[in-house]
Amino acid sequence: MKKLRVAVIGTGFWGRNHARVFKELEETELVALCDRNAEKARSAAKQFGVKAYTNSGKMLKGKDIDAVSICTWSTKLAQEALKALKTGKHILVEKPMATNAKQAEKLVETAEQKELFLSVGFLMRFIPGVQHIEKAVEDRAIGNLVCATAKRVSEWPERIGDVGVVKDTAIHDIDIIRYLFHEEPVAVYAKTGSMKYKKFEDYAQIMLAFESGKSAFIESNWLTPYKTRTLVVTGSKAIMKLDYISQELVIEDAKETMQPRYPWQEPLKLELQHFADCILKKKQPLITGIDGLKALQIAEAALKSSSTGKVTKIM
Repeated sequence: MKKLRVAVIGTGFWGRNHARVFKELEETELVALCDRNAEKARSAAKQFGVKAYTNSGKMLKGKDIDAVSICTWSTKLAQEALKALKTGKHILVEKPMATNAKQAEKLVETAEQKELFLSVGFLMRFIPGVQHIEKAVEDRAIGNLVCATAKRVSEWPERIGDVGVVKDTAIHDIDIIRYLFHEEPVAVYAKTGSMKYKKFEDYAQIMLAFESGKSAFIESNWLTPYKTRTLVVTGSKAIMKLDYISQELVIEDAKETMQPRYPWQEPLKLELQHFADCILKKKQPLITGIDGLKALQIAEAALKSSSTGKVTKIM
């Protein structure tokens, strides 16, 4: 079986996770790792038995690389992703994909021009419970979709980020709402602020409104003393509740409460396996660059709404 030869840029906690999964998958061959920090690059490369680089441009010149995972700081994602695309590499770029929507548009345009795969790291879509909910919404098993509520809160992260909580964490839920609703929001109203981190917002409440009348509410922060990751989807006939951490799904209707049983699966492994499979078999990925761009545009609209204190319309 032909294997996809991959490299990872960024060897922090998440970059090493990407490297580990690529090493484990039958579909992929990990060939190189890159980090600006030479010690980190050498350490990670030694751990996974591959070549280390501190200059991504030099690494990307190699003809032994088909695809690249970009796992750098958020403000460097677009820069590294564009380099990879320009050298003819397929890419999976971690969320939020870019610092702003203009950079994201450039990535989408470049990938289309060069006919390369561009996917974005919204791994929540690969959790089995999310797939179950999406099918139930599509089949109207819960009746007509009414609204959804997402909560993604936790203690202060160990790493000091270069974006706030909206683009770092709430963007996951923005993407999930788009995925489940099969519709783009037309307006957003948000409240954000900083209690501990003065450079960026560390809490956000975001309400999305849709032309069909549906709505969604997203709560995200770095202030809560324990980690919570939940999604509640309300239909006219049933309510579905998902715990992202345990992957437990509960379905409640007028007669009973059900809990479908399925084995816990690692979302990152499912995501990277799907990415490799799409490239090798030339299939359309579940998550495209357009999905990343749309989520980033909505996140920016939420930040604008918070700064103006008004509803922001989304074109």
